[in-house]
Amino acid sequence: MRHLLLLAGAALLAFGPRSVHAQASSDRDAVRLAVLDYVEGFYEGDTTRLVRSVWTEVRKYGYWRAKPDSPYAGEAMPFSGFMTYANGVKSGRNRTPAGAPKEIVVFDVQDQTASAKLTAWWGTDYLLLAREGGRWMIIQVLWQSPPPK
Repeated sequence: MRHLLLLAGAALLAFGPRSVHAQASSDRDAVRLAVLDYVEGFYEGDTTRLVRSVWTEVRKYGYWRAKPDSPYAGEAMPFSGFMTYANGVKSGRNRTPAGAPKEIVVFDVQDQTASAKLTAWWGTDYLLLAREGGRWMIIQVLWQSPPPK
């Protein structure tokens, strides 16, 4: 019996961390893809990508400036605002600047929650994600326009 326990322990040490690491790595990739769907959904006006990556009850709140020397103003954006903006890109009303950045940093991935940072043309987004229906979905976003230089 003791011999079987030692073998089981050795097998766990040999295979356990790798399989846990593999899952964490694939979850990390899935979180990155959710953030990429989010930013490219806005950039390309692709509502399908936004629906795939953003929870319909998302809470997005941000701080922006009308001019570099004006004070920040706060504004919420409900899920319907995501769709309106993306449709505006599709119709040509909203435009994504040429060479717009989309830098993604994944901070933390657990089994149910994750956090990431996106640098986009509109500023910096801090995103909280959750595993919903087997997919990583953006649940909350806090953002601000670029700080004055």
